[in-house]
Amino acid sequence: MRCVICFEEILPEVTWSTFYKPVEEKKMCSTCASKNEKITVPGCTACFRMDSKGLCRDCLQWQKTSPGVLDGNKSVYAYNAFAKDFVARWKYRGDYVLLEALQEEIQKGLTGDREKQAVYVPLSEEREKERGFNQSKAIIQAAGLQPVSLFQRKHSEKQSKRKKRDRMEAENPFTLIETSPDPVLIVDDIYTTGRTVRHMASLLKAGGCPSVSSFTIFR
Repeated sequence: MRCVICFEEILPEVTWSTFYKPVEEKKMCSTCASKNEKITVPGCTACFRMDSKGLCRDCLQWQKTSPGVLDGNKSVYAYNAFAKDFVARWKYRGDYVLLEALQEEIQKGLTGDREKQAVYVPLSEEREKERGFNQSKAIIQAAGLQPVSLFQRKHSEKQSKRKKRDRMEAENPFTLIETSPDPVLIVDDIYTTGRTVRHMASLLKAGGCPSVSSFTIFR
């Protein structure tokens, strides 16, 4: 077995308790796993930001400007230097197989939310063609869930090119094509300011959806 991230050989750990069991196939070596900073106790319980005590500054601001729109966010890993390199290779350079390394933790992170409708964030035709896949849909599929389409995208400007203030104040780039009478979980790769998921959540809540939360791999 080799790590899908760094290609180093993964040597299975053999103990008396595992000696007679089939070898567990791992996709990520211990070195890469140690660089991926797992969020075990989030600082901000509303958005899973680590470097905060209680509600972070962004969530306090959201409570003032759009209260009750998003019921909360869960994330698996901190968006550190290792995560940024992972996203660059996976999402922007098309190394799709890398997601296999995080599949187990994604599935664990979604425990308790698997009955909700897993809604993906749509890309423009141009952006999806450029990347070769929709990263949000890929995460849902890696979790063993069925991706649900409820939105269309109006324009294709990359959020990563915008400054934080511009993201927070941007107009809603989504159109709701179908509402949901059931609880919804919006799934994406990174939670940065929370603006993207709140754009979607606001339309769902206005359409009568009873509960909208989000899940991202990185925060």
